[in-house]
Amino acid sequence: MPALTHAALDLLDRQDPLAGFRGRFALPDGVIYLDGNSLGPLPRATPGRIARTVAAEWGESLIRSWNDAGWISLSARIGDAIAPIIGAPPGSVTVADSTSVNLFKLLGAALALRPARRTILTEAGNFPTDSYIAHGLATLLAQGHTVQEVEASAIADALGPDVAVLMLTHVNYRTGAMHDMAALTRAAHEAGALALWDLAHSAGAVPLDVQAAEADLAVGCGYKFLNGGPGAPSFLYAAPRLHDALRFPITGWFGHAAPFTFDAAWQPASGITRALAGTPPVLSMAALEEGVALMRDAPMALMREKSLRMGDICATLLAEQCGTFGFRVLTPSEHARRGSQFSIAHPAAYPIMQALIARGVIGDVRMPDILRFGLTPLTLRYTDLWDAMAVLRGVMATGEWREPAFQVRRTVT
Repeated sequence: MPALTHAALDLLDRQDPLAGFRGRFALPDGVIYLDGNSLGPLPRATPGRIARTVAAEWGESLIRSWNDAGWISLSARIGDAIAPIIGAPPGSVTVADSTSVNLFKLLGAALALRPARRTILTEAGNFPTDSYIAHGLATLLAQGHTVQEVEASAIADALGPDVAVLMLTHVNYRTGAMHDMAALTRAAHEAGALALWDLAHSAGAVPLDVQAAEADLAVGCGYKFLNGGPGAPSFLYAAPRLHDALRFPITGWFGHAAPFTFDAAWQPASGITRALAGTPPVLSMAALEEGVALMRDAPMALMREKSLRMGDICATLLAEQCGTFGFRVLTPSEHARRGSQFSIAHPAAYPIMQALIARGVIGDVRMPDILRFGLTPLTLRYTDLWDAMAVLRGVMATGEWREPAFQVRRTVT
């Protein structure tokens, strides 16, 4: 890589094979958006799609659109579009509900597949809602189930004979550290356990191959790197070898073998469709379909190459321009061990981030001391990293972050 000057990074931008994708997003002027790992930016195609869904499909065709506009097949159609993004075969992914609800369904199904075992094993410091769901399900079942949380380095050794399912987030939401999915799945299987992966910070950000890794189950988010819009529905995956045995703790009419016969008794649909429960949110699904379609066009190998280069640039620029301000890099330097974000720690993380946001550099904070910057290769330019670091240097050098307005805690951080 050439020496890190603004001119050198500008040259990288001009040579970037992904540069054309930036124009497919509606990005506000004067903003460097480094939070696509929390909420992806708006694809330009999405407003028109939603407008058509509202005005023509809902407004004019009314209920006929379940058939005529294909609303009834949205879950399967978007699931099949997501499948190659995560390395899953057709018919193994569907879209419904939120990540939390889908995780509950998958965990319940996993425990039912291992009825003699009582332990859900996960990583200490996993995304909190995953832990909440696991503890809540264990309490609800009231059959002696427990949740065991261990440090990342101790996961393989903790896979004892009572572990029913290993539940892990592939990329850590705080640090950006990435697990070896294939190795840990193999370790789980050798211990007789199932492996359930949360791909919320992976899908659309890093190369994935759940089939090659022999992952049993997976769940993922639609509104981060898949750019499906705020609160977009989640996807879930189950390996085809498990489909016929899956029994979910929520059984709704859309997961019925023949929902419009309105049978009094529930009969599971074939395949992954049985994971569905209630009526899908059509407007949100329409937005997600546009985000996924855009991501399907993007070559993951080039995205990963750019993401890793951007992470290296962030680390170098931080050391060169902000090395005296007490920041500590949390994201692993090894390429194989990191996702697509750059996380740094500082005791004054919250007010520093508020000062950055006020200057148009948008990241987020994970308490108590982590500043997170999402690296989204389709929308970010290399020169954006230089400019963002220059703003950070200015905020720190002037002490601007100490202003009273930046100390006020807002609800969403």
